[in-house]
Amino acid sequence: MKKLLFLLLAVGLLRSPGALAQVRVQHLRCENLADPIGLDVARPRFSWQLLAAKDRRGVRQTAYEVRVATSAAGLAQGKAAVWNSGKVASDSSVNVTYAGPALQLNRRYYWQVRAWDEAGKPSAWSAPAFWQVGLLAPANWQAAWIGPGYTEDSVRRPSPLLRKEFKISKKITSATAYITAHGLYEAQINGRRVGDAYLTPGWTSYNKRLAYQAYDVTSLLKTGANAVGTTLASGWYRGFIGFDRTHNIYGRDAALLFQLHLAYSDGTSEEVVSDGSWQTSSEGPIRFAELQRGETYDARLEKTGWAQPGYDARGWTPARVQNYAKANLFASFNEPIRAHETFKVVKVTKSPKGETILDFGQNLVGWVRVKARGKAGDKVTLSHSEVLDKRGNFYLANLRSASAEDTYYLRGTGQDEALEPHFTFHGFRYLRIDAYPGAPKPEDFTAVALYSDMPATGSFSCSDPLINQLQSNIQWGQKGNFLDVPTDCPQRDERLGWTGDAEVFSSTAAFNRNTNSFFAKWLRDLAADQGPNGAVPFVVPTMPFTQGKDLVGAAGWSDAATVIPWDLYTLFGDRRTLAVQYSSMQAWVKYIQDRSRNDLWDTGFQFGDWLAYDLDDDNAGRSAVTSHALIAQCFWAHSTQILLDAATVLGKTADVATYTALLQRIKAAYLREYVTPGGALMSNTQTAYVLALHFDMLPENLRAQAADRLALNVADYDNHLTTGFLGTPYLCQVLSRFGHADVAYKLLLQKTYPSWLYPVTMGATTVWERWNSMRPDSTFAPPSMTSFNHYAYGAIGHWLYTTVAGLNVGAPGYHTFTVRPQLGGGFTQATAALETTYGSARAHWQTSGDQLALDVTVPPNSTATVYVPTTSPGSVREGNRRLEGSKGLQAGPAQDGYLPVQVGSGQYHFTTAWAPKATAALAPR
Repeated sequence: MKKLLFLLLAVGLLRSPGALAQVRVQHLRCENLADPIGLDVARPRFSWQLLAAKDRRGVRQTAYEVRVATSAAGLAQGKAAVWNSGKVASDSSVNVTYAGPALQLNRRYYWQVRAWDEAGKPSAWSAPAFWQVGLLAPANWQAAWIGPGYTEDSVRRPSPLLRKEFKISKKITSATAYITAHGLYEAQINGRRVGDAYLTPGWTSYNKRLAYQAYDVTSLLKTGANAVGTTLASGWYRGFIGFDRTHNIYGRDAALLFQLHLAYSDGTSEEVVSDGSWQTSSEGPIRFAELQRGETYDARLEKTGWAQPGYDARGWTPARVQNYAKANLFASFNEPIRAHETFKVVKVTKSPKGETILDFGQNLVGWVRVKARGKAGDKVTLSHSEVLDKRGNFYLANLRSASAEDTYYLRGTGQDEALEPHFTFHGFRYLRIDAYPGAPKPEDFTAVALYSDMPATGSFSCSDPLINQLQSNIQWGQKGNFLDVPTDCPQRDERLGWTGDAEVFSSTAAFNRNTNSFFAKWLRDLAADQGPNGAVPFVVPTMPFTQGKDLVGAAGWSDAATVIPWDLYTLFGDRRTLAVQYSSMQAWVKYIQDRSRNDLWDTGFQFGDWLAYDLDDDNAGRSAVTSHALIAQCFWAHSTQILLDAATVLGKTADVATYTALLQRIKAAYLREYVTPGGALMSNTQTAYVLALHFDMLPENLRAQAADRLALNVADYDNHLTTGFLGTPYLCQVLSRFGHADVAYKLLLQKTYPSWLYPVTMGATTVWERWNSMRPDSTFAPPSMTSFNHYAYGAIGHWLYTTVAGLNVGAPGYHTFTVRPQLGGGFTQATAALETTYGSARAHWQTSGDQLALDVTVPPNSTATVYVPTTSPGSVREGNRRLEGSKGLQAGPAQDGYLPVQVGSGQYHFTTAWAPKATAALAPR
């Protein structure tokens, strides 16, 4: 019996009397990933979280120990044969860098952690985690680039099939497949799909950086005969991308690079590689596949068993070996695109034109799985659209040259045939059935959402259902546009990585999902595509219309080079990305400086406050158009401030002095050129005042009156916003910061055009590109540029999380944070929850009569300052106790309508007397 109890305790099924009080270590991550395969990082970073009993407070890590071995058994025996950090006195539990011997390619390493708490008590060792090293350097590729051994159809370009048979005569201990392509690929081994990712290898600036993926395929192999088969498609590499029917940007030929590493039980290894012995065919079922133009699939041409050993490949042609570069190869470290939510049909309608239209209830990005039964050659044609026109007809004009159509030809098996695309995607809510054998049944159609598999981290909800729908729209706008790169829109002939959209939305995106690796990868392409003059292109990966020796940058767009690395540092604690991008950040600021005159950036092209509300004929003499030069000066200051902060973090003392002096000159020039002695701005617009205040362009003595002018401008437009892409993200933040939270709430809750809720009232399920993409009479803005899934205006999400709910980052990665909600808008409750790098943080407030409850969760190894909204500090209780009787907190003096309380980790329940009329006083001036 004693032995059984000991075993149960050892595996954690029972807990000893003191186990609940002991800290545990969990959620081990290597380079932000759980047990990653194929990393080519020489010094990977480790992160972990502490777990403590729910009723325990103030848990801190005071030391840690990491150990690494080449087997899990070695760790269990305490034999860290590779590296042991020893006990390190530190509270660091995020991005702790491996400091052991050089790593070996194709080797799997196991690691675990233990931590000491604030009382000096050690935890047990964590469960083991692992990471597997990839090829480490392009020189370790033994495979050759291969392509079809026949002349391809240059118009339709059917998807090539490539196959190889091989034998395994020894016992395998592990097998890793490394794959990439010029174009897109799907691979099979012995007839089974390799991995669950789609649209691989993703989109990068291919000629400079091409990702490869690594897969553990041990379970797909067997002793004896085996086979591998891959299907290629044009994808971003040579397909139609961008607008103006642009294609063949990176090359004209599809190609494959494949290397299978086999490790045997006798200690030997073998490589199966792509070479001239592979066989190729153009006669596969995918007859046409383009990201913007849909897919045509002929099931009659399916080659049963073609990716299995023993297949009769007579008529196939030998692969052509190609001399393509390998120096641009790197191992993927960002999450791949995967299939996620599925949607059933919620409504079937007949349009006035007689069209059969299926409504899935949600604007999403992906494709439709369809079941159909019929004769061989029977046709299924499906078209995709985001909206219906005011009469209920299918609307496609806003897609421009994109063709959102998939076509299938049935095999004719006599049974239901399940069909879906492989190498395309669509932005849609509605499906039009253009061809179908028999009467379609709604249950035979399923919409599938595709997006990069970034972990969901944040949520927001409140007492207003329209705001909750807005939050849903923001999240779906992000999902649909985060397909390996942050695209502007997913439906028309564009779908590009516009830097301006990404820059304004990055902090909101980082709350919804863990975007650390997603953006870190994209930023490296940004730096790779940056011009020699320091200009950052408007889209990344870059396109022909932004290339050339005279590459130019623009305020608010090119500032993605500085803003997003800083967001990754502050929100995730990613110091390495900040260091990697630092030279790119410097080059961008120098580009501006080189084009300035008398410390003013008033030359060159600018987008300005893109898509701001504009009045063609305003007899009141008002204008919502902001000077492009004024905007540029503000963003120059903003990027310089970020660069100054980054230099401070990275210990670059000389640069700190340089950028401090530069920032002073930029702001002085701004005051001379754009501000009157009385504090009025040259452009009397909401965006002008928002940027001046948010970027601290004005001296302290002019800020309050500038905020008042902003509030008056909002009132002058009957409590409507007039801002565009660059002013909108900061509008409510500035109003709240400078004492006008009531105005911010009025803007948030405005339901008529232009406003955030106007699209919601019109039935939107994603964020629109324009405030009036659909007009109040249900007609559309010009189809030349109207998207119903554009995430940029969803940047209001940042204010919802940080101000309405009050959850705001302090030290990098939320090592410290604040909870300071600004109540208003008639809301009776709001909640923000976030899975930070340290664990779960949460802020929830609720009012009932004259009482306010504020609940806060602080993860272990973090601390927070909670600002309890109250004008009666003596009424504040925590857990029904007076503050001085509550463990783990310390209250300070009340200020600006708040009582600040310092808390350690744990769960806290504050209550206080609350007066709704005092809400406006809770925003400090």
